[in-house]
Amino acid sequence: MSDWKEILEQLQTGEVRAANQDGNGNWHANIEAKQAILSAFKAGENEEFSGIYQGFVDKHNLPAREFSRDDGVRLVPGGSSVRAGAYVAPSVIIMPPAYINVGAYVGKGTMVDSHALVGSCAQIGENVHLSAAVQIGGVLEPIGASPVIIEDDAFLGAGVVVVEGIVIKKGVVLAPGVSLSASVPVFDLVNNRRLEKGEPIPERAVVIPGTRPIDGEWAKQQGLNMACALIVKYRDEQSDASLELESVLR
Repeated sequence: MSDWKEILEQLQTGEVRAANQDGNGNWHANIEAKQAILSAFKAGENEEFSGIYQGFVDKHNLPAREFSRDDGVRLVPGGSSVRAGAYVAPSVIIMPPAYINVGAYVGKGTMVDSHALVGSCAQIGENVHLSAAVQIGGVLEPIGASPVIIEDDAFLGAGVVVVEGIVIKKGVVLAPGVSLSASVPVFDLVNNRRLEKGEPIPERAVVIPGTRPIDGEWAKQQGLNMACALIVKYRDEQSDASLELESVLR
């Protein structure tokens, strides 16, 4: 068995992850795992699929996964797909239509709601809620680029977009419509500071979409503003109660 096949299988079982956390809590891309995924794409040949996937054409070695009751995953009918090489833990719920791409990791107790995307190599922790239309960006190139990280107990509201390797720490709440990328400034209104470019969103932060004036006299004359994100508070007991996930659903 070639190395890429072994690593792809280990990604799918959760033995290997596309990004790993060091002792200081920092995340780093697993370059070997990402190289294996790229090797799989190179080795793959387009194939017409049959059965429930009749009419689709994709790499023969990266088919959609099939689940059994023993996997403990609830994949609701209606157009969702999980690609080979993606790990989905027991008690995860996937509502239709949703897509989880190769190299992704989805921890136990997480909800992937309708029209949500978990991009290639994205790392989603335990008991995370990805609401409807959440878009988690994927990354395979450049090889050393870190994927998006969503740590445990985070809650992402409808239509949230997180891309370009942004790290969301434990317990963060992103309100509906928040968009985070390397170029979107984040202002912490509690601690009166602007986060450094690419700095992780701090644990238990509650983030809402915002705007700020654009520099330049002409832009000011036009009343123009640019998007930003605002940390308006940090979670408290009241916040936790309103966001408590229902174990009965899992």
